Amino acid sequence: MPKMKSKSGAAKRFRALGSGKFKRTHAFLRHILTKKTTKRKRQLRGMAVADASNQKAMRKMLPYA
Repeated sequence: MPKMKSKSGAAKRFRALGSGKFKRTHAFLRHILTKKTTKRKRQLRGMAVADASNQKAMRKMLPYA
């Protein structure tokens, strides 16, 4: 059998954790940053855990993660 392919867009955006959940980056930190407060930009740094409602779809997109 051939190997399954991962969705390359998902592979760039998400990483699997040991628990089987996925981590992701926050949105809204790419451009138009002057009107956003320093506190808001600081809190958007780092990673967040993806919502449970998306776990099934992410597992399909990243079969080997």
